[in-house]
Amino acid sequence: MGCGCCGYGAIFLLAMSLAVAAVNGNVEVDALHEWRQIVSDPNNVMQSWDPTLINPCTWFHITCNQDNSVTRVELGNAGLSGSLTPALGNLTNLQYLEVFGNKLTGEIPAELGRLSKLVSLDLSNNQLWGSIPASLGNLKYMRFLRLNGNDLTGDIPTKVLQLIRWDHLRLFNVSDNSLTPSLPSTQTKGRPMVTIIIQDPTA
Repeated sequence: MGCGCCGYGAIFLLAMSLAVAAVNGNVEVDALHEWRQIVSDPNNVMQSWDPTLINPCTWFHITCNQDNSVTRVELGNAGLSGSLTPALGNLTNLQYLEVFGNKLTGEIPAELGRLSKLVSLDLSNNQLWGSIPASLGNLKYMRFLRLNGNDLTGDIPTKVLQLIRWDHLRLFNVSDNSLTPSLPSTQTKGRPMVTIIIQDPTA
């Protein structure tokens, strides 16, 4: 009887683990499907994004880790228009968000500051407006931040500049916007590395 109980216990734990995995997977499916719903996709690059699947790991332009969690979204030069959804902040294992060279408009969601494992954020050459969210300064693993070629305005947040001062960023490109220049040179030498800073020249 004891072994039978152990067997039932093991089955119960397995079922619970699968349920948790399904729930986690659905959060990512929901986030990406929500984004698909609000963008125009004339080239059908998101055609494989099926919201009925447990996880999005078989979708084109999506890469997952061994736990079937999204680590890359790569949609550069895909012809997309529309906006970024705050739900992208739910992709908690995302390391690369590459959506450069599209026609995305609207503001950069502050929720992207929840992507604590992000290494590269490339929103360059879109039509994004508004200010740079200070929450991006939370992304301590980020090495490449490309926001150039948009319609961003205002000051670069102090929290984002701290990523440079703490030698986290290797490339910081905010040129071709209407931002207030905040750094005096194109390179800031840190102890372990050099951060390449590209911004509009001062008037």
